[in-house]
Amino acid sequence: MAKTKQQKEEIIKTLVGRIQNAKLAVLTDLEGLTVNDSQELRDKCKENQIELISAKKTLIQKALEESKVEGLDIKALKGSISVVTSQDDEVTPAKIIKDFSKDHESVVFRAGVLEGKIVDEATLKQLASLPSKEELLAKMVGSLNAPISGFVNVLAGNLRNLVNVLNAIKDNK
Repeated sequence: MAKTKQQKEEIIKTLVGRIQNAKLAVLTDLEGLTVNDSQELRDKCKENQIELISAKKTLIQKALEESKVEGLDIKALKGSISVVTSQDDEVTPAKIIKDFSKDHESVVFRAGVLEGKIVDEATLKQLASLPSKEELLAKMVGSLNAPISGFVNVLAGNLRNLVNVLNAIKDNK
């Protein structure tokens, strides 16, 4: 059933809000997915606070124009386009699409909008290979904790050596 003009305007309004507030918006081709596969991708997105919207190319093009993102002709992209956005993380949307495309070859990057600038497929693939925010925070905490742990081990080593010396003296007597 065809959408009314009001429904189309509502879709454009939603897309504009998500694209403008997004740190990363990935335009991807989800053509050829079964309903179950599509639902699986939507569930993965929902788990990671990522939003996935499927809409007609003309509506996405109008939303990009209203979002002041220029230089991307949606109609030139192949397949049906879906928009995957994240308000909090620049890496996770690309990572989810890349991981999902390993099992579903029909899912491919088409373009992206990173903080208001258009990025190509190669840039999206590079973003997807970066560690996530949580991984980087865990590495930083580990790096900050390493000197403290080393210092504690050095202090404990002196006590350990003292106990070993006292045990050796006790064993000699």
